[in-house]
Parts: sequence; structure tokens; C-alpha cells
Amino acid sequence: MRRCRDSAAPPHVVSAPLYRIERALREFTARFATDQEIAEWDSHVTANPSGGNLLQSEAFALVKKDHGWKPQYVVYEPTDGSQPSYNLVLEKSVPALGRLWYMIKGPDVASVDDIPGIVAANERFVAGPARGVFAIKYEPEIVASDYAAGVMARSGLVKSFEIQPNDSTAVLDTDMDEKALLKSLHSRGRNAVRRATREGCEVDQVPLTEENMRAMYALMDSVGQGHAKVTLRSYEYYRAFWNNFADRGQGRLYFTYEDGKPSVGAYVISYGRKGTYKDGGSKPRRKQYGDSHLVQWSAITDLKQDHEITQYDFCGTPPSDQLKNKEHPYYGLGLFKTSFTKTVVDYVGVWDQPLSRAKYAVWNNVAEKVQRQLWVRRTGQPFY
Repeated sequence: MRRCRDSAAPPHVVSAPLYRIERALREFTARFATDQEIAEWDSHVTANPSGGNLLQSEAFALVKKDHGWKPQYVVYEPTDGSQPSYNLVLEKSVPALGRLWYMIKGPDVASVDDIPGIVAANERFVAGPARGVFAIKYEPEIVASDYAAGVMARSGLVKSFEIQPNDSTAVLDTDMDEKALLKSLHSRGRNAVRRATREGCEVDQVPLTEENMRAMYALMDSVGQGHAKVTLRSYEYYRAFWNNFADRGQGRLYFTYEDGKPSVGAYVISYGRKGTYKDGGSKPRRKQYGDSHLVQWSAITDLKQDHEITQYDFCGTPPSDQLKNKEHPYYGLGLFKTSFTKTVVDYVGVWDQPLSRAKYAVWNNVAEKVQRQLWVRRTGQPFY
């Protein structure tokens, strides 16, 4: 499997010369977005350096607002006058400590070399309008490398545990015509698509009725009870999520059927120029070979035609060096997703910026675990 790696990084050893940055570091200022900018949020986010992420979207912000987090909309402006970066920050109040910020899939920057400037801007920002924040969790979509880890660490960030399931993910380049795209698939995926098509398997894009959403959730629960080891949130969470994206023309649901009932389902999202396989489920022991592959192929080609996506994210695999590890909880999902593409990207994951060392120590050693346990007991949902 190919692991994406910064070409500037030495293969193993981390040493001082590794972190020498060839160009001047950019400086940034931070501010809250205006009401007008928030009203046009998605257009700003999808214009970010990496094209935005669906977990930075207006639709997702509204989901999290109803599930324990306060959305904050933060703009980072380079002092050189170049393009600003618009970032959703999720805020949670923690008794006795203050406010925790979670920059989910952010900040969106041109390169890891912009991280020191963002960190410095945040430190100044929380001394003013954002006071009361004791720590910030960063989760940028920066490709993992020794060089990137060095820059993050030298910025004063502390490596933390991963939160989202797609800090490693399979990515398919879709910026080509359909014939070339089919040819570009790994042979396992391409043969499965062709066989299912040849044998008359049909895939439908279906409306988000209560019946269809319930059926989709049931299929997801079937996967969760199997080898994939997927933890489901509540049905109400997914219903809000699916509807929020669909209402904005960004999300759609696909089914294929067996004996008149949905047997494979996929909820996919188009955000900016990227398509994402967000949620999936299937009935075990199905008769039709390749049906789940054909569902994905139908979604990919539809998103290409309707939204001109140039990339499709399968949203979560084992890390590139763990793809063959049968004990990994995402092993089965990885097998399926890498049957389309062998490009697996590992991102740098989650890093923390302690803004109050004393409060962060309490949070890191005791309070976070307690808060997560209390939240799960009260709601039955994951904390993050």
C-alpha cells in the first residue's frame, strides 16, 4: 500500500535539521466571522486552501449545536493579505476549567508550515475575544510525515488520541472521464462492478423518507454488530445529519434491494469538489456478488456528473501500515475500500494546544475521562 509522505522528510530519524523551514513562516490574525460571513459559510469554507471538509460545514455545525457543542466560526487572515481560512470550531464548557475548543478537521491551511502562525494567532485571540478557552484540539488534514510531526511539536502542540475514524482513509482520484475512472479502479473493485452490472443488479437513489432512513439505520446496525466494529450514534443524530446535508443539496441516499427490501445502503455527500462515503450498511450473507461495489460506483459517477467532484473519500481505513492487520477494528472496512483504490492517506491526527498548563493537566489526567463518561451515561452518545 502506498503511504503518502512529505518528500522533504527523512525516512526515520527526527533531528534538528529536519525542521528547518526553507521559506518565511506566515503570520495570521484570528477573529470571529461576521453574521454575513456565517450566512455564506459554505462558500467560504469550500474556498479554503484544501477545498474544505464536510465536518466544517454549516449542515454539520447545526447537528453539533443540538448535541452538546456550541459552533464558533473563526477566520484566520494572513498578514500578507492573501486568502483567509474559514474554520468551524466546536466549543464545550467544562465545569471549573473553562471552554474547550475542538477544531474538527481544521485548521484548513496551505501547508503544515502555516501551523505555527495559526497557533500564535490563537494564543493572542484567547487573551482577548475568545478568553476562557483553556485548550484547543487541532485536527488538520495534513499528510503525516516526520517533518509534519516536527513542525506541530515545535509549535507547542501535544499529540493526542485520534477522534474521527478517517485520520487514515482511502482516496480515489475522480478527475477523469468515466471510462478511464473505471479502468483506474483496483481489479477487485472493477471486476465486482462489472459482474453486478452484468447480472442485472440495480441501484436506486431514494428520497429521505422516514421509512428509508429507518431502513438505512437498520443496515448500519447490522454492520455494527458484525466484524466492522462500528459504534453507532442514535437514530435521531443520523436523521438530523442526513436531512441537514440533503436539504442543502449536498447529501443523498442509495439502496440496492434483495427480496424487495434494502440490502445495501450508502449515504454520500458532495462538499466542494470532494465526494465522501459518509455512512454505509448492508445485510449479511447476500446473494448478489458486487452489489455494495455497484452502490459505490453509482454514487461516484452520479456525484461526478452532478457536482463535478475530483476526489472521492471512502472515509476511514486502518493506517497504511496496518491494512493487513486482521486485529484492527477497521480491517474489514479497509479491505472493501481498498478494493477501489490503493491510495491510503494518513493524516497527522489530533494535537492539543494547552492555553492554561495547569487546567490542561487537570483535563488531560482526570477531567476529560470523567466528562466523557458522564456524557455517555446521560446521552448514550460519544462525547466528541
